[in-house]
Amino acid sequence: MAMMDELVQQIATRTGLPQDKAMQAAQAAIEFLDGRLPPPIGGNLKRLTGEGGGTGGGGIPDLGDVAGKLGGMFGR
Repeated sequence: MAMMDELVQQIATRTGLPQDKAMQAAQAAIEFLDGRLPPPIGGNLKRLTGEGGGTGGGGIPDLGDVAGKLGGMFGR
């Protein structure tokens, strides 16, 4: 399951929102965080929604690489 799909599913499950509303909530949260987090994280989160020219299918980047880089930034 893609990370965005997982996020939408978690929002829908935890809030009781229908899938379409959960997707809108997820996109709003990602856009909010994307504009406020410092680089290299900020400015790259929109890739989860298919915006920003990701490298994977449907504009989704290779999230394994992204997770590895983020882990490295935080000492993992």
